[in-house]
Amino acid sequence: MKEKFIMKNRGDQQASRSLISPKWTFLLCIGSFCAGLLFTNRMWTVSDSKLITRPTAMESEGLKLVSEGCDLRKLQMKNVKRDSKQIFGEVSKTHQAIQTLDKTISSLEMELAAARSIQESIVNGSPISEDNTNSGHERRKYLMVVGVNTAFSSRKRRDSVRATWMPQGDKRKKLEEEKGIIMRFVIGHSATVGGILDRAIEAEDRKHGDFLRLDHVEGYLELSAKTKTYFATAVTMWDAEFYIKVDDDVHVNIATLGHTLVRHRKKKRVYIGCMKSGPVLAQKGVRYHEPEHWKFGESGNKYFRHATGQLYAISKDLATYISLNQHVLHKYANEDVSLGSWFIGLDVEHIDDRRLCCGTPPDCEWKAQAGNICVASFDWTCSGICRSVDRIKEVHRRCGEGENAVWSATF
Repeated sequence: MKEKFIMKNRGDQQASRSLISPKWTFLLCIGSFCAGLLFTNRMWTVSDSKLITRPTAMESEGLKLVSEGCDLRKLQMKNVKRDSKQIFGEVSKTHQAIQTLDKTISSLEMELAAARSIQESIVNGSPISEDNTNSGHERRKYLMVVGVNTAFSSRKRRDSVRATWMPQGDKRKKLEEEKGIIMRFVIGHSATVGGILDRAIEAEDRKHGDFLRLDHVEGYLELSAKTKTYFATAVTMWDAEFYIKVDDDVHVNIATLGHTLVRHRKKKRVYIGCMKSGPVLAQKGVRYHEPEHWKFGESGNKYFRHATGQLYAISKDLATYISLNQHVLHKYANEDVSLGSWFIGLDVEHIDDRRLCCGTPPDCEWKAQAGNICVASFDWTCSGICRSVDRIKEVHRRCGEGENAVWSATF
C-alpha cells in the first residue's frame, strides 16, 4: 500500500513538470522583467514631473537662443544693453531734476541778494527809490534803467545830453510811468564829503532831479569800482529787466535801444554790447595800460571778449549777481574789462550788436537813411563824441530817431 502511494506521487510530479516547459518559463521571466521596468519608469517620470517648475521668461528666452544655435554670452550682452538703456534713462531724468533745482536755487539767491541789498541800503542810509518804500505792495516793474556815467567836471556835457536825447521834467516822469524807462546821471562823492564839488551836484540835482548818487569816491582810476557800485545800487532801487551803462559823451536813441533789448527779454542772462578783444598793454605810461598784464599770458596777447565801455546792457540776473558778489569781484584797470571778467565762467549769452557803436555822421546818418537807425553813436578815436558839447546837437539832428519815436513805441 505504501509502495503504491509513493509511485502515485512520483507520477503526479512528472505530470506537473510536463505542463510548464523550460522555454515558457524563460519567456515568462523576461515578460515579468519588462513589465516591472515599464511600471518603474512610469512612476519615476510622474514623480519628476511634480518637482519640475515652469521656466521663467528669461530662461525661456535663453533656451530659445540656445535652440537657435546662440550661446548664453549673447543673452547676457542683450540683458546688459537693456539694463544700460534703463540706467541712462534714469540718469537723464536725475540730471534734468538737478538742473531744475539749480535754476530754482539760483533764482532764490538772486531774490535774497536783492532783499539783502535793500536792507543794507536802509541801514546804511543809501538812497532808495519810492517804489521800495511801500513794502506792503509789489515793486513796480520797469523795462530798463539807463545810467549815464558822469564826473564833477562834466556839467556842460550833462546839459548837452539834457538838450538832446534825455527828456526833462514832466516828460522824464512820463517816460518812467508810461514806458518803464528810468534815466539818471550816475555820480559818487568827492574825497572831501560835503565839499564844494558835492554841493554843486546837490544844487544841480535840486534843479533837474535826474541824479543817482552812489556810495563811491570819484576818480578816473576807480571806474571799475564805480561800475560795480552802480549796478548793485540800481538793481536795489528799481526792478527792471535791463540795466544800461552809457558815457555822457555818447548819443543814444532811446526807443531804438528799447526795441533792441526787448528782443532778448526772454533770456535769463544776457550781456549786450559791441564785443571786442583789444591788446593787453603792458607798457607803462600809455593809455589803457594794464598793470596786471601778466595774468593774461605772454606779451602781445589779447583780452577775452567783452563789450566796449561806451554803452552796454546786462539783464537783471547779472545785475543781481554783481550786487550779491560785489565784495569779491576783482577790479582791473579798465572798467569794461572788469565787467567782462565778472561773467567769465558764468552761463551768460554775449550779444554782439554793432548798432550800439555806430560812428558819428556820416556813418550813423547813412544807416538811418537806410532804415537801420543806430542805438548809439560816437567817435572811436575819442572813445566818445569828439568835442561832444559842441557836436552832439548835430549828431542828434542827423542821426536821431525823432522826438516822437519813444512815445509811439510799444515795448
